[in-house]
Amino acid sequence: MIHIAIVDDHTIFREGLRLLMTTISDIDVIGEAQNGIEFLELMEKQIPDVVLMDINMPKMDGIDATRAAIEKYPEINILILSMYGDEIYLEKAMEAGVKGFIKKNANIEEMENAIRTIHQGRSYYASDIVEMLAILYKNRNINSIDKEKKIVLSSREIEVLEGICEGLSNHEIGEKLFISPRTVDGHRANLLSKSGCKNTASLVMWSIKNGYVTLT
Repeated sequence: MIHIAIVDDHTIFREGLRLLMTTISDIDVIGEAQNGIEFLELMEKQIPDVVLMDINMPKMDGIDATRAAIEKYPEINILILSMYGDEIYLEKAMEAGVKGFIKKNANIEEMENAIRTIHQGRSYYASDIVEMLAILYKNRNINSIDKEKKIVLSSREIEVLEGICEGLSNHEIGEKLFISPRTVDGHRANLLSKSGCKNTASLVMWSIKNGYVTLT
């Protein structure tokens, strides 16, 4: 079973999502919380495999709750539930250590896929949110970086980076590029070193922010 927790201040949304999850035989909702404080209290009793986390909540928002949870439980898998307008907070959420993000209006198939992907130790980034982030950064002229200062990536590193941004595992990237998973892992390590990022989530945000990857 995949044990999940739902953290959102809207009761109707939580109940609706919980009911949807009951239609999936191997996913079990073990707890719900309406803010970050309740979530951290819930974690003291039982640690879920995957947490579906809202961003904007009273008392303690999803970003602070994520940061506090990961500090105490580093292996916790948190998936941000985003709605229109949340894009401006996603960079902070990813810096806090979330494993990915998905739109609140996603269908049950995509929600299930996101949960399973994160439960398997991978990251999940809804393509529509990635596209909105790319537009957001472009409109802010964040991509207007001095070319002499921009970090140079090889064509292979960019290909690996694209795979990472698509949420692919090392094995899947290796199959796509006809290289070994170990080689992919080496490129991943180099990308983290060159970018100064600490984890995959922040690497994805960095690549979008700096215009290295454009997903369609």
